[in-house]
Amino acid sequence: MDSLPKVISEYAPRARGLLPPDVATYFLGGAGAQTTQSRNRSDLDAIAIRPRVLKDLRGGHTRLSLLGRQYAHPILAAPMAYQTLLHPEGEAATAAGVAAQDGGMVLSAQAATPLRDVRAVSPACGWFQLYWHVTRDGTLALAKRAADAGFEALILTVDAPVNGVRDGEISENFKLPPHVRAVNLDGLPQPRFAPLDESDSAIFDRLSHVLPTWDDVEWLCQNAPLPVILKGILTPEDARLALESGAQGIIVSNHGGRVLDGAVSAISALPSIVDVVQQTVPVLMDSGVRRGVDVFRALALGADAVLVGQPIACGLAVAGAQGVSHVLRLLRDELEIIMALAGCKTLDEITPDRVVIPAPFSPY
Repeated sequence: MDSLPKVISEYAPRARGLLPPDVATYFLGGAGAQTTQSRNRSDLDAIAIRPRVLKDLRGGHTRLSLLGRQYAHPILAAPMAYQTLLHPEGEAATAAGVAAQDGGMVLSAQAATPLRDVRAVSPACGWFQLYWHVTRDGTLALAKRAADAGFEALILTVDAPVNGVRDGEISENFKLPPHVRAVNLDGLPQPRFAPLDESDSAIFDRLSHVLPTWDDVEWLCQNAPLPVILKGILTPEDARLALESGAQGIIVSNHGGRVLDGAVSAISALPSIVDVVQQTVPVLMDSGVRRGVDVFRALALGADAVLVGQPIACGLAVAGAQGVSHVLRLLRDELEIIMALAGCKTLDEITPDRVVIPAPFSPY
């Protein structure tokens, strides 16, 4: 194996060179309209750091607690489907890499590795992500599988409420190989769409009857065996509804720009959601985080932690568990350097006055 990249920015081109083009496009993006992906980056880059000097930094650390579990740093591995496309050991390798850095991981419902096997690698993989699975019974059955396997929280993705994979096809030009599938969904109900007449809408007449509503979310929060965190919130209005429905956490996310191209960036949506939540539940941010300074920016605007996807995927593709561990170490090292230069020795000292936000910034 070649030596590992020395900086995070070197991982993506290395991964693209190792992966088949269709797999690289699925995980890392490709040509075409990517307005929101670009906005995630440009809005993060526009936030400047206000350094404070000559601070006493002795005893500094990046530790935090989320839902009762302690973490060494606020950088969690985001849920990503079908990770065996990136490395033969897939999600198990990601879990091992995350564990080596005392971090946290969210396992995707569309993982290609059995959830018990991933959970057995390390308790670092403590959260399980799911979509609404057709019916209340189907969704609750999947939630109970996660609870029985020892997971500690459920991440319900609400910005892409329907699984778009049909017969292994995950994009117009890419089908999953026969040996890769969402093994943890075996035996659960599949959507049965209403018949479509020529005058009907494919969305409103055929799909809408299987989409969840806030009533369904409230029901799940009341009946699930684990705390429910909602992923995909971008407005303060929906943040209020999430709290009213019983959500135990919120993840501000636009799905990395993969669902609604043209949506607001996650970082620009974050402050107004933090204002609504008022520290009653954890608020995390996902989408666009590529560097340690991005973690600092998100924490300064009120996030308790961040989820990282693409850098983890690149680390996995390049060097398996070792690559994942190295990416997380680089991110954490960068965060600690920024903290030191900004005069922050703990995460709670990363406050809004440590950054300069361009005006206008918030979309609200």
